[in-house]
Amino acid sequence: MSEPAESVQLQQLQDYRFEIRFADGLPPLQADEPAPLGAGEGPSPVQLLASAVGNCLSASLLFALRKYKQAPEPIGCRVAAEVGRNAEGRLRVLGLQATLTLGVPAAQLQHLDRVLASFEAYCTVTQSVSAAIPVQVSVLDSTGAVLK
Repeated sequence: MSEPAESVQLQQLQDYRFEIRFADGLPPLQADEPAPLGAGEGPSPVQLLASAVGNCLSASLLFALRKYKQAPEPIGCRVAAEVGRNAEGRLRVLGLQATLTLGVPAAQLQHLDRVLASFEAYCTVTQSVSAAIPVQVSVLDSTGAVLK
C-alpha cells in the first residue's frame, strides 16, 4: 500500500509570482522568479528545491542521531545550487551541494560514524532528487571539522 499523496496548490498572483498553499492550514508562501523575469518577491523555484533537499537532509540527520539518544542541536544546513545550460541551451539545476553543520563537537556524539554512513538513505526528497540531479553532501561539526 502506498503512502497518501502530498499536494500543494498554486495560484498566480501577478506575472511570475505565485501563492503556494499547503494542506493542514499551514500559512501560504509566495514564490517568484528573480529579475529580470520576475520581481524576486519570494523564493525562486530553484531556492525552493534547494531548501527541500536541505530540510530533508537536516531532518534525516537529526532523526538518525536522536535514535541513539544524541543531541546534535542546533543543526544548520547550506545548500548551493549550480544552475547552468544543458546541451539544448536550456537552464537547468546541474547539481546541489549541501553542507550540514552540527551544533556540537563530534566528540560529544556517540555512534556518529554509523549515523553518517546511513542518514542520507532515509532522506526521501534527496534520494528522489539525486536520481536526476547530482547531490553532494558534507557534514561538519561545530568546530568546523569535516566529518563526511
